[in-house]
Amino acid sequence: MCPVSVGDRPGGLPGLRCARKETQAVGQAAASIKDMLEIMSMKDVVNSDFGDDELKYTLKRLVEGLGATREAARPGFSLALAQVLQAFEEIPLCSILEQIKEKHNLEKVKKKLVRNAAFGNFFGVMALFQSGRLVKDRKALLESIQLLQQLTNHQTHLRDLPRKTLIDITSEVPETVFEEVLFDILQGDLSSAFTSPENLHLLLVGMQKFPGVLKPKKLKKLFGSSTVVNKENVSRLVELLKSAAKSEKEDKKLPSVVFDLLQVALKEGAFELFWNEVVENGLLKEKSGPVSYMCYRLLGSALPLLSLEQLQVVLKGKVMLHYGEHVVATQSPQGFKFGAEMEGYIDTFLSGCDDPERQLAVMMGFSTLTNQGRPVLLSASRVVRHLQAGALQKYICWLKDMFLRPDLDCCLDFSSNRQKQNRQNADIAQQKIARLRRWIMHRLVNIIESATRKEESLVMDIARFCFFHAFFVAKKKNSQVAEASVLPSEPLNERDHMETENYFFGLLQTLNTLPVLGDTAKAAALREKHVHGVTADGKLWIFLLVEYANKLLSTEHVKAVKPFTKEQRDIWERTLQSVKNLQKKENKSDSAKVGAFQQLLLSVAIHLFKNQSETVEVLSDLLNCTEKAFSKEAKKKKTDSSEPGWVEVMVEILLSLLAQPSLLLRRISKSVFVWICPSLTKRGLQLILDVFDPNQEQNEESAVVVMEESNKKTKSAQDTDEEGSEDSSDEDNTDSEDEESEEVDDNFRSQLMKVLQGGNTLEEDKSDEELDDEAMMALDKNISALFAEQQKRIQAKKDEKDRMRKEKILRRDFKAKVLDLIDVFLVKQAESPLVFDIIEPLLQLIEQCMSSDSDKQEVDFLQKTASIFKNSLCRNKQYCKRVASLQEDVHALVQRLVKKACKHTDSAVALYYFSASLYLLKVLKGNTSSTAPPPEPEKQNDSKAKQACQLLNPGCLNVKKVAAVYQQALTQFLSKRNSPLTCSMFHDLFKRFPIMCKPLVDTLVEFITAAARQHQQAMACLLLHRVLLLHELKLFVTEEEWEQLITRSISQVTQCLKTLGKPIMKAEKEKVAKSLELLNFLLKTVKGQKLSVELAEVEEVLLTLQQLEDIGSSPRLDSLYWNVMRWLNHTKPKKEKTATKPSQGAEPLKRKKKGFLPETKKRKNRKKGTQENGVEAGEDGEAAPEEQPLGTQTPKNKKGLVPGASKKHPDRESRENGVAKAGGGDLPTADGGDAVADKKKKKRKRKNRKRKGAAGDEAEQVPATKKTKGNVQETQQKQDKAKKKRKVKQAPVVQE
Repeated sequence: MCPVSVGDRPGGLPGLRCARKETQAVGQAAASIKDMLEIMSMKDVVNSDFGDDELKYTLKRLVEGLGATREAARPGFSLALAQVLQAFEEIPLCSILEQIKEKHNLEKVKKKLVRNAAFGNFFGVMALFQSGRLVKDRKALLESIQLLQQLTNHQTHLRDLPRKTLIDITSEVPETVFEEVLFDILQGDLSSAFTSPENLHLLLVGMQKFPGVLKPKKLKKLFGSSTVVNKENVSRLVELLKSAAKSEKEDKKLPSVVFDLLQVALKEGAFELFWNEVVENGLLKEKSGPVSYMCYRLLGSALPLLSLEQLQVVLKGKVMLHYGEHVVATQSPQGFKFGAEMEGYIDTFLSGCDDPERQLAVMMGFSTLTNQGRPVLLSASRVVRHLQAGALQKYICWLKDMFLRPDLDCCLDFSSNRQKQNRQNADIAQQKIARLRRWIMHRLVNIIESATRKEESLVMDIARFCFFHAFFVAKKKNSQVAEASVLPSEPLNERDHMETENYFFGLLQTLNTLPVLGDTAKAAALREKHVHGVTADGKLWIFLLVEYANKLLSTEHVKAVKPFTKEQRDIWERTLQSVKNLQKKENKSDSAKVGAFQQLLLSVAIHLFKNQSETVEVLSDLLNCTEKAFSKEAKKKKTDSSEPGWVEVMVEILLSLLAQPSLLLRRISKSVFVWICPSLTKRGLQLILDVFDPNQEQNEESAVVVMEESNKKTKSAQDTDEEGSEDSSDEDNTDSEDEESEEVDDNFRSQLMKVLQGGNTLEEDKSDEELDDEAMMALDKNISALFAEQQKRIQAKKDEKDRMRKEKILRRDFKAKVLDLIDVFLVKQAESPLVFDIIEPLLQLIEQCMSSDSDKQEVDFLQKTASIFKNSLCRNKQYCKRVASLQEDVHALVQRLVKKACKHTDSAVALYYFSASLYLLKVLKGNTSSTAPPPEPEKQNDSKAKQACQLLNPGCLNVKKVAAVYQQALTQFLSKRNSPLTCSMFHDLFKRFPIMCKPLVDTLVEFITAAARQHQQAMACLLLHRVLLLHELKLFVTEEEWEQLITRSISQVTQCLKTLGKPIMKAEKEKVAKSLELLNFLLKTVKGQKLSVELAEVEEVLLTLQQLEDIGSSPRLDSLYWNVMRWLNHTKPKKEKTATKPSQGAEPLKRKKKGFLPETKKRKNRKKGTQENGVEAGEDGEAAPEEQPLGTQTPKNKKGLVPGASKKHPDRESRENGVAKAGGGDLPTADGGDAVADKKKKKRKRKNRKRKGAAGDEAEQVPATKKTKGNVQETQQKQDKAKKKRKVKQAPVVQE
């Protein structure tokens, strides 16, 4: 048992600090004890005399620490003492126990330290017990038990810790020790077992641990009965268990005494009496949350201990019914849900139980606990993974039988109060059956996903069962079809078929991702290859289901829910034949490609049973495309340009399937698209890109269709799209009420006026009151009709707006799915020239998203698009290697992208365009030109020569043409006021393509002085500096060109520095910094490479800069300046420290104190004001603003926030440095301002001391009850001292 600190911990920040200290204390103690013991053992080996003194001191300190004031320290000292006693067995435990009693004597200790002493004794016994030696030392054991019995009187501080520790120690001792040593001491506690839960727990532990001592005869002598669980003790046991439940409610666990009582009841053969009388008829009648939860936990904990007959009794009892009502009643998010905890109990039982019958009984028991037919147990519960194979098979058979012949009488059914009020007796039975069947079908589908001990036959059995009852009905019993051998007792209605249909398509998705089952070598090999959706012999699961469907179509005694027409049957037969042909080609061609097309054909074909009219046309086109994709003639023969090829048709089919709500079809569509990517044409790619074209959204042939809400209500939970659903993408409905409150339009106003004028048959000067009743009724009727029409128009507008919103959401989701196809193409076909056609549409899509709404879905779509552009396109290491014939087009594309980047106002969008141009540069440079072969290095083994050769080779890149494009962009960046281009864009260009440095470096040198603005000159210096730092630049220039470049650069920087004004403005400082950084590198290069460059002009300009005060006052500029001057043999002069003595008349300078604000930053004293001549004195002796007349105060004056307006101390306004003003006269003081300032400083010091004292008190973490008296005395003493100081300070002012 780990020692813990018990007590009321202070709340708030001190409590958090205490918790951190507790964690640190225990961690540090555990880490340092081991080191301490190692040191002590080493020193003991070296010098035996040293060990005794060290041990005595250690034990003394540890015993003192057991009763430390800080609660976090006590467990650490207890753990340390236990380790020491365990390491040094020669230390007698009795002596340590005597030291503990003497140090923490409960009789002699002061009243305020009783709590610390009680914990000191308790943790001392804990240390002896944790050392492992207490059980062996009988004397120490006896004294420890007696001490724990004494500590039970201090329940205020220790609560039930002594009792629990006593029980733990008792459970560890041998039976002989218990009988000879402890029994006599504990006899009083054992005889009073029914007085408290702790005593009862002690008795129960003794009966289980020492059955030879606590025999029935001895029990009868102790408390009058030979058994614990009997009819006489039922009422006492109920009260004790209630008390135990309420004491453990915060821990949310089953009290140990309850579980031990259950075990004793089983041992005594009185389980039925215990469960029926104590639990169901006793505890459940207590309408208390803790007692009810204790009963639920007892039910879950009892499962592993009960026999099959006892399980059946418990699972049909009142506790189960009470638990079901609790689960249904706590559906709200605020309520405590016990369902997950009960599922944990079931999971523990099933994982540890080897008896299939008991497993089956528990699963059936919880599956028959129903709320109006629907079981309380979750249909997606994963506890079935622990079922044995036999139990799982029987459980599935029971579920299928309950689906066909629902037996509501065997269910433990209940209804909530609300359901009882809304009960409809006519349909209640049918409703229960429908709810039960829906749960069973979901349970069967989930078993395939959750169960671990499943076989192929079991999976196929469930799949056939779901398929049959989704799409077929048995006319009469048929032994050839297992699913038709038993007819449903209640026929399935249309809604039942629809629900089963949705669950079946969810099952198809599960089968498509199911790993290969079986223990054969072939199955293991397929699992290693991560093959999914096939059986051990390599057949697709969906193919087996299609074969089963074909068998059902040819069976006489079975009919389809939606019968096939002749055309649909022909397309079905054609599909099966096409699949068989593909299977023959599987060994000859790529098996993965064949498998993908098989899956697509079979998945679309099986949808014939769901949507026949829509599927026939798609399936017909798909069959034609499949035949052309695998035919040899289609590869040799080129189709007519006017007729769409099979790839284009295939793309249209895949796009239409992506718009379907079926997740299975969408996933298969993506896998098929992977295999048609190599055959994708420009027209096929354009069909995909048209989805993102905003001009194509209004096209009637668009693949996006707004689904009706009625079709989506029955969608299965398994078939929910993982990329997001409509519910998650609903926007804030902030404008839903706009239509109701919109202004009445002119048309409606004119119609209303006509109605009113038409109803007024009298003259205009007569009032409406003179109309007769018939005229009034006719007028009311016309007005009501007009308003009804207006309301319809408003509702129509509202519905249209809602429809547009949903259509927008669907289009966005569809675009996100199509975007996955683009991603697949860029990854799989990165070397295709069609990649160039994707760049501009992707950039336009990013630009469109940037300017659209900023809701979450738009942001997610933008991030996805940008990620594909960045990772799949720009950062892809593979790119097109066949650009020789497309050079002109690619160069034109580069020019367009750079121009668009320059024209944009948004820098973020311009960055994407610029990055795309850099990607094209990489493609052009990476391709070899057919006209100019790349130069070969002389030494092939020289890696540096190869690298230089690659850098010098332009490939297909027309450097002159591209340089002109980027030169225009660079000129705009360095001349235009608001350019979207940034410095990092050009730095990326120079770094990735050093071949572009030489053509553009002259522009950078020119704009050091030619740039129109200061920051642009700074950017020119920065870019030139980064270009010159590139080592690759020297590969493209000769030594003469390099020297000329350095010379021109120095000249330009010199001219730039000449233009500085006397006071350097804020905008010029950055330019000066960048210029000096560049000049530092240039001079370093000149000196290091010994270039012949004239530096006289530079030195002259720099010397003039030394006279500017702005450079010397800025540490950064000063450092950069002297770094440059160092290359010109100038060193920074050292500042001489001159100690100037103050004159006698001058006031000595006051040293600025560390940690205090300067005088100029100090706030004026708002509560205490001093006045001279009726005017308030300021902080520096200056006159404050005049007082305002009465009634003209500002709100700040009234609240006392301005000096002279204090409400708490109004008499302070009539005092001047401690002297009261008489009649408002003047006080002729020479140094009045200094006196006021000194007084305020001292007052601030006193306030700072008080703050530090308060912070120190808070950090000490001492209980407030222990420091109250001392704090009052200290506060009184401080106030007395402060009064004396004020009197002393006021005296000199009075004399003046």
